[in-house]
Amino acid sequence: MTVGVLGRDAEKATAFYSDLFDIEPTFTSPRYVAFEVAPGVLFALWTGRSEHAEPSTPRTCEVGLMLPGVASAVDETFKRWVSKGIHVIEEPHDDVFGRTFLITDPDGNLIRVSPVD
Repeated sequence: MTVGVLGRDAEKATAFYSDLFDIEPTFTSPRYVAFEVAPGVLFALWTGRSEHAEPSTPRTCEVGLMLPGVASAVDETFKRWVSKGIHVIEEPHDDVFGRTFLITDPDGNLIRVSPVD
């Protein structure tokens, strides 16, 4: 299974996600980078169609990352990521699906973190 985001600068996005996830890519090419975030699950970056990743283009979808364990894991992840300088859209709060927060990557892609439901 592969989940991916579109970006303008593969090198910048690779550095962001390597730092965010504390992992190195398992595959790197000039326009496509993949991280194995769990056995058989890849998170990929693609800059092959960067004309669609303009700063003025609003992002209308979210990548959801669901954490196992207790709700405090969401807060702990938020604190760790804030210390790395992420751009916060919504701070941790309780919603209909549990504890959650929302950040963006350097290209404006939305990333929502919540517990596994």
